[in-house]
Amino acid sequence: MPRHKVKRPWLDYVVYLAVRAIVVFAQALPIAQAYALARLLAWVMYKVDKRHRQVGLDNLRLAYGEQMTDADRDQMVRGVYRHFCMMLMEIFHTPKTINLANYRKYITLVGHEPILERMLSNEPMILLSGHYGNWEMAGYVFGLFGFPTYSVARALDNPYLDRYLRSFREQTGQRMIPKAGGYDQIVEVLQTNKPLSMLADQDAGQRGMFVDFFGRQASTHKAIALLAIEHNAPIMVGVARRIGPGFRYELRCAEIIQPSELSGGADDVKLLTQRYTSALEDLIRRDPTQYLWLHRRWKHQPTARKKPAKAQEMIPG
Repeated sequence: MPRHKVKRPWLDYVVYLAVRAIVVFAQALPIAQAYALARLLAWVMYKVDKRHRQVGLDNLRLAYGEQMTDADRDQMVRGVYRHFCMMLMEIFHTPKTINLANYRKYITLVGHEPILERMLSNEPMILLSGHYGNWEMAGYVFGLFGFPTYSVARALDNPYLDRYLRSFREQTGQRMIPKAGGYDQIVEVLQTNKPLSMLADQDAGQRGMFVDFFGRQASTHKAIALLAIEHNAPIMVGVARRIGPGFRYELRCAEIIQPSELSGGADDVKLLTQRYTSALEDLIRRDPTQYLWLHRRWKHQPTARKKPAKAQEMIPG
């Protein structure tokens, strides 16, 4: 019998207040001190978060095999926690730090001309990234430029925190679409020629599309490829990668995949899914410490298939 989480609104609110207090405290610090706090938090998380720490070590063993020693993997996971906590501090500081007048001081754009041209010409596209670098940065920056994106994300279990995070994401014009029940909104975004933004590196369960990721089969959501093909929306694969302390980021569009280049055959969905997955892998390999190795990317492996899932059941986020 399935277990249902007991709702405790008062506890959700207490957690929300605690998070707000931490954010206010972090925002009051100079960025250098905020980074120092991030390093301390990362050390604490590495020590106490044994479950995710082990997931990270296991993932690196699967991805790199004998290329990494146990000591290398341990050092890498420490770096992952450090990067994640630094990213949180940067998110807290972003609204009061980066604006249209000074963004060049913090953000370097690489390969974004095709994206901006397509936004100006009012054509559909899918902006694709993963849990790498600062995945919140692109939506914020495009909103600054006056190009709001529509991003798919799972709602947080805590409704107070969910509204708080949503307000940050939407303050420059980005719009959020819930993963659960958001399929019709996603289709409407593409049909009205707006940019759709998605993260594409989460395990999709036993009914996902299995493609190669770091030399192993990884279950991947099919909806992205299906939507791209149906709406002839190119997939723009990119990341926001930290290139220095103090908000020095590179927003890079690394690959553009045109559905029109496909043959129209039965393997198109798998070919497209493999192409963007391989593009993400290439970006991750540039600095693996900026990738969130703490989620179970290879949780499911291929077995005998059941009936195919519907498109709305395969939405990542």
